[in-house]
Amino acid sequence: QVHLWESGGGLVQPGGSLRLSCGASGSIFSSYTIGWYRQAPGKQRELVARINSVGSTDYADSVKGRFTISRDNTKNTVYLQMNSLINEDNAMYYCTTAVNGRDNWGKGSLVTISS
Repeated sequence: QVHLWESGGGLVQPGGSLRLSCGASGSIFSSYTIGWYRQAPGKQRELVARINSVGSTDYADSVKGRFTISRDNTKNTVYLQMNSLINEDNAMYYCTTAVNGRDNWGKGSLVTISS
């Protein structure tokens, strides 16, 4: 089992920035593909971005050009840099990875966009 934990959420004005962090347990962190998902109230959880073991990334169309996912394997951490935030980015953000066929999720970090 892999334990994941998110941090960095908070309240920010439209147009502002936040950086989320996803820490993970496990000695083979560098081999994990890590995904960031989000879930807004009343909506389904959706993929925001993911990064694989060699650093290849993909993004939801709604965040392309605004969000950047990266990883630091020396710190067992994946980051989600979020710029130009808009109201539609309001959500709980989760990181996840699948290991041995099992999905592992953190408890989430809340991002609130408000003026």
